[in-house]
Amino acid sequence: MSSRMETKSYMVQMNGNGVCGKTTVNGKTLNENGVNRNGVHGNGVHHVNIKGALYPTKSKSRRQRWEVKPSEMANNTLNPIRAIVDGMKLTPNPDKPMIALSIGDPTVFGNLPTDGAVLQAMKDAIDSQKYNGYAPSVGYLQSRQAVANFYSCPEAPLEAEDVILTSGCSQAIDLAISVLCNPGDNILVPCPGFSLYKTLAVSMGIEVRLYNLLPEKSWEVDLQHMESLIDEKTSCLIVTNPSNPCGSVFNKKHLQEILKVASRHCVPILADEIYCNMVFPGCSSPSLASLSSDVPILSCGGLAKRWLVPGWRMGWILIHDRNDIFGTEIRQGLVKLSQRILGACSIVQGALERILNNTPQSFYNNTIGFLKSNSEICFSELSSVPGLNPVMPSGAMYIMVGIDMDHFPDFKNDVDFTEQLVTEQSVFCLPASAFEYPNFFRIVVTVPEEMMLEACARIREFCQSHYRPPSRDSNDLDQ
Repeated sequence: MSSRMETKSYMVQMNGNGVCGKTTVNGKTLNENGVNRNGVHGNGVHHVNIKGALYPTKSKSRRQRWEVKPSEMANNTLNPIRAIVDGMKLTPNPDKPMIALSIGDPTVFGNLPTDGAVLQAMKDAIDSQKYNGYAPSVGYLQSRQAVANFYSCPEAPLEAEDVILTSGCSQAIDLAISVLCNPGDNILVPCPGFSLYKTLAVSMGIEVRLYNLLPEKSWEVDLQHMESLIDEKTSCLIVTNPSNPCGSVFNKKHLQEILKVASRHCVPILADEIYCNMVFPGCSSPSLASLSSDVPILSCGGLAKRWLVPGWRMGWILIHDRNDIFGTEIRQGLVKLSQRILGACSIVQGALERILNNTPQSFYNNTIGFLKSNSEICFSELSSVPGLNPVMPSGAMYIMVGIDMDHFPDFKNDVDFTEQLVTEQSVFCLPASAFEYPNFFRIVVTVPEEMMLEACARIREFCQSHYRPPSRDSNDLDQ
């Protein structure tokens, strides 16, 4: 036992300052802060008495006026989509009902409900009352094991310890970037690509380098351009497959070529695979991890798109690291970062095993069949519109449409084009400038079929009224 004995007693002051304690140490009476009755702390710091309470004096740091400013992270956080859309003047034609083809949320129109088995799993999880408390920050072990079992394959085996559950795929991406990158590093991001990558990276002081996708090759990666951007400060390569905003799906050979680049330069990959398995019939696309022999991969996914429940906020990171390149440090880093918000929704975690195991294959097939049909309608209708160049997708829920701006002199750019399309036709497509790719626009193909047909008809009418054919002079010059 310590020879230094302390005794504490408390007295209630009647001056409204609440409870004040006093401590007796070696015969001297100190208050709760270890200050003796002369106002001197054991370390010699003088205190002043304010209305009966003793506080350290900090006259030099005292603020003379209010000055509360947002943090650098807050100031550096910018969503490119919001920045562009919020600046657009969107005044729909009052004579035509609005058709929004801009929102990547499959639930908006109510025509794509999730499966009954998914809903029943949630109802049972709630009724059990087992999942009302805090879960571990990385998720319940049973739920993590369910995800591992669902995505494990002989080429890329997974265990529960390889899974971290997150609040949606967006948090999975956030954690992956945060654990791999420091301020001053750079990451490689597809262009066009999902805007969240840049939003997160720039707010953390990470440089974003855009590598080109090639529309003439169904949005395959320009491998030479991507490799030219890599240097010693490159800490992460982001690969999105299937793609938002392109709807493209990379084949096995192309994925292997991407892996070769990453392997040559020892750059880990963040694989955004939220649209994993949302691939049209006739196409196939294995996961990156199943093809990798040495490149460590953090694969991000979730329930949002394939199960049509983006509001349930259930995502995950799958850690693929067979050569132990990440080691324990990256895993421990992910655990620590997951503790910042104490994990994903416990109710959905409670339902997760049954959602993964009980959802019938027919549900997935019907969803994919609908998305493919709508994509084919949109591609067919717009391919015959002068001045437009749609690129047929192979998966996900989007189609990108090129605008030959030379034939639309009424408009400055894709933002101006899509803004006027709302004004005249009440059809809202997202200008691809929001994805760092001007002179295209993105269409979401989750709307009901009749609405897709109506939207395409309006886009055709709009283009016909503004299209200007090449002049004879330019034709003569070309001959």
